[in-house]
Amino acid sequence: MAGVHEPSLGPEPGWTPVEPFRPLEPPAFVSGDRAGDRLRVRYFRRGDGSLAAKAWFGPGAEGPPGHAHGGSIAAVLDEAMGAVAFLHRGPVLASQITVRFLLPVPLGPVFPVEARVTRDMGRVLEVTSALLGPGREPLATADGVFAEVGPEQMRRFLGGAG
Repeated sequence: MAGVHEPSLGPEPGWTPVEPFRPLEPPAFVSGDRAGDRLRVRYFRRGDGSLAAKAWFGPGAEGPPGHAHGGSIAAVLDEAMGAVAFLHRGPVLASQITVRFLLPVPLGPVFPVEARVTRDMGRVLEVTSALLGPGREPLATADGVFAEVGPEQMRRFLGGAG
């Protein structure tokens, strides 16, 4: 697409690409649009087993002039937390998330994202995520509580759809 910077979302040394939500359909809300002009996210397992990601905010994610809309930032952090919880436990739903916006996020650069499980309480996981700047300073952070859901619970939640 003309005028849209093509971000490099490839792995760092020692990182292995993962698609945490496969084979779920439809594709993930944030990371499922691999060629869009809003958001692009790729997930990786590091050598130590933790989850990392690279995120790009394009012109379609603009809020304040030249910067990412807070909703797009929150969506990336939410999905990263869901990804690490999903890889840890299987299908999960967020029951609570808290996002802190610390610094403006400019459009165009690729930013690292980290997510990890901070507490495993059986069917409930506490997780955290951070969108990091070029010096690894946090630009935005989030904490969440995610609950494991089985297929029947998911059908009830979706009202029989899916």
